[in-house]
Amino acid sequence: MKKVKIGVIGCGNISGIYLQTAPTFDILELDACADLVMDRARAQAAKYNVPRVLTVDELLADPEIEIVVNLTIPNAHASVALAALQAGKSVYNEKPLAISREDAQKMLQIAQEKGLRVGAAPDTFLGAGIQTCVKLINDGAIGKPVAATAFMMCHGHESWHPDPEFYYKVGGGPLFDMGPYYLTALISMLGPVARVSGSAQASFPTRTITSQPKDGTVITVDTPTHLSATLDFAGGAVGTLITSFDVWAHHLPYIEIHGSEGSLSVPDPNTFGGQVQLWTPATRQWQEVPLLPIRSENSRSIGVADMAYAIRTGRPHRASGEMAYHVLDLMHAVHDASREGAYVNMRSACARPAPMPVGLPLNLLDE
Repeated sequence: MKKVKIGVIGCGNISGIYLQTAPTFDILELDACADLVMDRARAQAAKYNVPRVLTVDELLADPEIEIVVNLTIPNAHASVALAALQAGKSVYNEKPLAISREDAQKMLQIAQEKGLRVGAAPDTFLGAGIQTCVKLINDGAIGKPVAATAFMMCHGHESWHPDPEFYYKVGGGPLFDMGPYYLTALISMLGPVARVSGSAQASFPTRTITSQPKDGTVITVDTPTHLSATLDFAGGAVGTLITSFDVWAHHLPYIEIHGSEGSLSVPDPNTFGGQVQLWTPATRQWQEVPLLPIRSENSRSIGVADMAYAIRTGRPHRASGEMAYHVLDLMHAVHDASREGAYVNMRSACARPAPMPVGLPLNLLDE
């Protein structure tokens, strides 16, 4: 199968794992990288053996690059993705797909008009951890799913992150920062959400940075930092999601799925592996389930590779723009529900992604 040439725009911290992992997939040819700060692009190209360093405009104009991997900051996701689509290239965005629903809708519309693909992180749900859970649910190991819980709670980023202000501005907060991992994992296991309710608050009006180099800087908090949501899945299960930057410590699990015939403990959705545990009435205890023989190490760019195969074969890709838009829509809906004091019926939906193939060499995703 002919390789798909990709170009990376945005050479910040997250780019390293993409540049390292992309060449491990036979379908991908990592051709170029670009950044507004050219020294940053040159440094990453040298470190990860990227053949070419281009300006953003040069990369978008290059006719051989088929997929733009957009690893810019969230506020630039839409503008870079729209420029790539207008240039005739498919695009794969880091999460979230965009900040606003309107920008994300424009991306999907242009892609449809031009016959292009839109994909988006996270692709962690394609790893062995979540995929093992998907198979267990599909095989009926817990019967009919009836409930789900998901918790992402910490005390924020100002104690360790070198530049944490964004996390407390519009488009940040725990839901937009980490919610995509949890919501994407839940959708991959249970399908789309039909209705949302929620409560959101900014617990503290300011935060003081204690990390370097901005130790002592006071941040004004402009977005909710503790959000609790109820998710009514179209398939019938009811989910509880809490995301918070206001919790010092807790004993809560990452994700659990509870069914008519048992319960499933799901690993951290920000990883590709982790421990899967199953409880059934027959065993009456938690038992570890071996992971499927697919990638369990950090494999960011597997979603790009899956989309590249889909471009060549015409099949749907798994980390799709439609699912990423549904996740974005859900996150906005939690804020809307809290502000309006009412349930929000979802206008968006998406197909549940197909399970990953099992038994192929790790460098291949299709037969």
